[in-house]
Amino acid sequence: MTRKERAVKIARRLAEIYPDAYCELDHQSPFQLLVATVLSAQCTDKRVNIVTKELFKKYPTVEKLAKVSQEELESLIHSTGFYRNKAKNILALSKAILTHHHGEVPRTMEELSALPGVGRKTANVVLGNAFGINEGFVVDTHVARLAKRWKLTSHTDPVKIEQDLMKLFPRSEWMRLSHQIIWHGRRRSFARNPDYKNCELSDLCPSCKIENGKHGE
Repeated sequence: MTRKERAVKIARRLAEIYPDAYCELDHQSPFQLLVATVLSAQCTDKRVNIVTKELFKKYPTVEKLAKVSQEELESLIHSTGFYRNKAKNILALSKAILTHHHGEVPRTMEELSALPGVGRKTANVVLGNAFGINEGFVVDTHVARLAKRWKLTSHTDPVKIEQDLMKLFPRSEWMRLSHQIIWHGRRRSFARNPDYKNCELSDLCPSCKIENGKHGE
């Protein structure tokens, strides 16, 4: 089976297993999604949602959040890890949105990536979920792990993994597939002790075949 053939079959299977997969970061606006995604670095969505419930209750808009002190923001987001740097970036990007984008989250990869603390993955999450723009493929730890296990890439660099995935799947499916892959990573293909026995994609997974003493492709 070629890499492309495997990709097509995996996409079809994921669509059957997770037809309603969605972004699991709670948000009510593009700005809230941006902040939540910044907070999600090296942190679980579950923890981020706990933190943002209180954060967005007190400071729901870019105008309000931009006025918070560094110290207060740090205390509110402390449990997400790397809180000093995250607080610094959130305050800086909030002020940049107010100053350079009239208070609106920009809708291009170039403009989003220029904001403090916003990399390509974060920009892809916001563009795809807030604006329905498939600019790229979201490559988080789950997507990177599964892309390697499924032999859809030989790279470890997120940018190169994204380039490989963008070549394998139709642009219209990039955001939907990223959610489905993330869901599968959280529910079956764990980083440690993946549930190969109950995995719905085990017959398509070269890593599963290797684990079971067979020859992977």
